[in-house]
Amino acid sequence: MKNKYNKTNETPAMRFNIKNTTIISPATKRFLMVVFILNSSFLISGCGVYSFTGTSLSPDIKTFTIVNFNMATAGGPSDLPQRLTEQLKEYFQKNTSLTLQQNGGDLLLEGTITGYDVLAAAPTANDQAGLNRLNVTVQVRFTNAQDETKNFDQSFTYYADFPQDQTLNQNESRLLPTIQENLVQQIFNKSAADW
Repeated sequence: MKNKYNKTNETPAMRFNIKNTTIISPATKRFLMVVFILNSSFLISGCGVYSFTGTSLSPDIKTFTIVNFNMATAGGPSDLPQRLTEQLKEYFQKNTSLTLQQNGGDLLLEGTITGYDVLAAAPTANDQAGLNRLNVTVQVRFTNAQDETKNFDQSFTYYADFPQDQTLNQNESRLLPTIQENLVQQIFNKSAADW
């Protein structure tokens, strides 16, 4: 039976003017993919110094040196400067392609723990502390042998709170890893990521 609206023998494709599409061969697809990848890599490398770890270090920088940190305050574990130094070294090695040197690195970090204090935090209605706060401060001197404009001498602080009815000795081993981790992150971000 013939459709009363279709007086000719046209197919639906003819009625809607659907044209034949060009089929791309697999070889052409591979070529286009290679061109796309090459263009993408040129764009990434052409946008300045960039690393997928978030660092903004010049490719001329190859080495780093971290001098053992010192303790210049009363209180705190005696091995805290050494632990902080080692964590910084590990963090740089894990997050950059730089080589650690004993001395003479392109980047030099020196530091002193200048504060290790327990402070009252979160006062309650009766003027008592609801929480105590362990506050650790580190003074860091950073020298970039390739670019002196990146040098700094800056203080970094991080803290962690613990209940006021507990002593520092009860909480220190739990709080210090978090504090150290955050201090290392702050120092790395300022020196290697330039944040």
